[in-house]
Amino acid sequence: MHLRIGPDLCIIMGDISQQIIAKEMNSLMNEKPLSIEERRDGLARMARDGVDVLVIGGGITGAGVALDAAARGYRVGLVEKADFASGTSSKSTKLVHGGIRYLSQFDFALTRESLVERGLLLRNAPFLVQPIGFLLPLYAGAKKPMGTPIRLPFGFGMGYILRAGLILYDMLAGRLGLQPHRRLSKTKLSRMAPCLKTDKLEDAFIYFDGQTDDTRLVMTVLRTAVDQGASIANYAEVTGFEMAGGQIDAVHIADRLGGEGYSIRARKVVNAAGASAGTIEEMAGVSSIRIKPAKGVHLTVARESLKMGKYAMVLPETDDGRLLFLVPWGPRVTIGTTDTEGGDINDATAGPADIEYLLRHVNRYMRCRLEESDIISAWAGYRPLISSRKSSAQSSKLSRTHAVLDGPGGMVSIVGGKLTTYRRMAQDTVDHLVRGWGKKPPKHSITANLALEGTADRELATADLESRSVEYGLEADVIRRLSLYGTELFAILDIMATDAAMRRRIVPDLPYVMAEVVYACRREMVANLDDVLERRVHISFEDRDRGTTVAPAVAEVMAVELGWDAAEVVRQVERYRRRTASDARWSTALSGGKEPERVQIL
Repeated sequence: MHLRIGPDLCIIMGDISQQIIAKEMNSLMNEKPLSIEERRDGLARMARDGVDVLVIGGGITGAGVALDAAARGYRVGLVEKADFASGTSSKSTKLVHGGIRYLSQFDFALTRESLVERGLLLRNAPFLVQPIGFLLPLYAGAKKPMGTPIRLPFGFGMGYILRAGLILYDMLAGRLGLQPHRRLSKTKLSRMAPCLKTDKLEDAFIYFDGQTDDTRLVMTVLRTAVDQGASIANYAEVTGFEMAGGQIDAVHIADRLGGEGYSIRARKVVNAAGASAGTIEEMAGVSSIRIKPAKGVHLTVARESLKMGKYAMVLPETDDGRLLFLVPWGPRVTIGTTDTEGGDINDATAGPADIEYLLRHVNRYMRCRLEESDIISAWAGYRPLISSRKSSAQSSKLSRTHAVLDGPGGMVSIVGGKLTTYRRMAQDTVDHLVRGWGKKPPKHSITANLALEGTADRELATADLESRSVEYGLEADVIRRLSLYGTELFAILDIMATDAAMRRRIVPDLPYVMAEVVYACRREMVANLDDVLERRVHISFEDRDRGTTVAPAVAEVMAVELGWDAAEVVRQVERYRRRTASDARWSTALSGGKEPERVQIL
């Protein structure tokens, strides 16, 4: 049920809690929360009033810091030079996991920390994170399966070693654990993964971790931070710092959309710029950060190419000692990831060697042979790994732990880490800030028990969605997709209710609908076509032609919301097509040169 405001105010209580009613009332009175207009107002507000904490970086790390600080009662601002989650945070394998391979590196502390954070995220955002089973085969002759440094003569007893590791993995999760691992027979494994090779198979197991939509997670954390009082702005680039007594007094910001310049006074600046953290420090002085960026490449293929069901799969051994994952994602499978040193962190691209590496290892273990023509997309991101200045270690051997460092001008930098541990990274960062403020009594983090926006009464939103599904013609995959919005579903359903065209799929074989485009314009600060097609929905990576066919239709919908004229629509479409041109060969090979059916907006 919904709260409707008309000539007569009618409140139908039903099972709706007072909290949901209050949120809906606020939504109806504030027509464009987190819109482009709010972005502009937020920048002006930060410049006028100043902040206690200014966070630089709008990925998952920066979003987490903004939430933690705002939840403690501090005045918080966050700026991001491009779109939110436009870097590493939207290029992950979309897993919330303990990092089972860290056990083989004897990094029990990181594994434990990751497993605890996995459990907290499952509890605090159950609509966004779901358990998923991982099939783990063990083959005869494997030299270092799962990267284990232990090697018994002739490979004898490796199954026992692997099982001991899985038992430890379950134990380290403690009361926040998921289902315990199980041993699988060859027959059962073949039924669960019909394409997996079983020649020389010695043992097999299934264990459980979590899966999430990385961009939706970032946006949900940001929305929660705003609900706690933070101001945020994308396309707001740091151009310099104003110093007073050797300390940063203000941060200069260039508005990349409006063209204005702002100066934001801040008591403390948090550098959460990921792989660009060193560049931010250099603006204020001499950087002490040693980041060794590692490029991670993923492939997207159709699920039928590998005949995968609901379970993910671990390829237990690669030439460089990494693990590879095959993870079902809607009608697609994500394959990854590589670990390649160096490259341009501002232009992460998948090269021929990266693609060959992934295909070679998949074909080593799978009977369903993959060819380049099976690739829908190849995409990459950079992980900001911590390294000492004297380190010569390969990036695949560097720790995924995080570090909070004091930088020039009193800046605090948070570097390293992984998607799963973002909350703990943020807590440690703000704890460091609070201690640095001296005599002021510390305010403790509350985020371990803070449900993310969209969690409260999400069952009501899901029930509303399911009740309308027949009327709106929504199939099961679309319902599953929309459920990732939690109680923000109410806003999407309102969009669908007012315009039947918004209920249509954007691409025929993907679960995204046009209402998500309108929602992103009104409530998630999108400014460009790629903000929608690459991040708010993942059409750029999952569509056979990278979304270039449907780009004009999506741009027309955005034009209505954002006030674009015809020339801007053309510019946005051409800009988007240029961005995807480098990967066009994958989709052309797969589709045989045929364009998929176009979606028309009536």
